[in-house]
This record gives sequence, C-alpha cells and structure tokens, in this order.
Amino acid sequence: MSTAVKISNELFEKAKIRSKVFKRSIAGQIEYWAKIGQITEENPELPLPFIQDILIGKEQIKAGQGTPYVFGEE
Repeated sequence: MSTAVKISNELFEKAKIRSKVFKRSIAGQIEYWAKIGQITEENPELPLPFIQDILIGKEQIKAGQGTPYVFGEE
C-alpha cells in the first residue's frame, strides 16, 4: 500500500540526484534513507558503514550468495 506524503522540494531534489546515482526510484531512495535513519536511531552505537554492510549481507543471503554466519563456528 502506498501513501502520499509531502516532503520539501530540497529533499525531493536531493533524492532525485541520489536515485539516479544508485539506480533507485525517487521513492525508493527516500525509503532507503528512512530505513537507514530508523536503524541508526534504534542502534546509535553502530557506525553507518557497518549498518550498510549488514543490509548488503542480508540481500546477498536472500539472493543465494554467501552463507549465513553461525556464532561459535569458524
């Protein structure tokens, strides 16, 4: 389900540029920023690159690339 939300023109223009660079829709770019912001608020001790690596790893596992880490195994 989608919902219309008003955002500033400045945010829209920034998202428009980033969406082209990262091959996302403008809405997808804003959703990405919202997701990163939410994760960062919930985990303030984690640096952004670490959060991004976790998200990349999760997508790689979903795509069948790599294996999940099992704690206690090396």
